[in-house]
Amino acid sequence: MRKTLSFAAIHFGVAFSVAYAFTGSVLVGGAMALVEPAINTVVFYFHDKAWGKWDKPPRRLLDDAGSMVANA
Repeated sequence: MRKTLSFAAIHFGVAFSVAYAFTGSVLVGGAMALVEPAINTVVFYFHDKAWGKWDKPPRRLLDDAGSMVANA
């Protein structure tokens, strides 16, 4: 969760800077800095959780590797 919060803090700053650079408006920059990163942070959290599940080898491969070691 700390990684997600760190990502959010950096993302808020980047979103504000880019929106302000494009529009010259502190109001638009502030709105973009709140809306876009807030949504993106939630998406990132679930993406990170899903990635953790998909990053593991399938159970079948683990079982095959275990039986190969036992039979060696």
